[in-house]
Amino acid sequence: MSKKSHTLDLHPIYNKGDIIDAALHEAFNDAEMAKARELEIICGKGSGQLKKRVLRFLDRKDVRFRYHRLKKDPDNFGRIFVYFKWK
Repeated sequence: MSKKSHTLDLHPIYNKGDIIDAALHEAFNDAEMAKARELEIICGKGSGQLKKRVLRFLDRKDVRFRYHRLKKDPDNFGRIFVYFKWK
């Protein structure tokens, strides 16, 4: 049975660029293996630089095809939801 949602909290590694990318890849792999419906990425409010970095990652050609859509949380600036569609 698939898990409904996965969460990645980037607060502990907000200033470690190479680890951030690895954590994002790992979160995507885990969500795909579990056939999760969504991946919640918590980047925090801060200056917005981490959120921009995450959005750049999500917009990469090699990543974009892996998910169905994404949504920036309108109630919480520091959260992004990535949605998957499974057949």
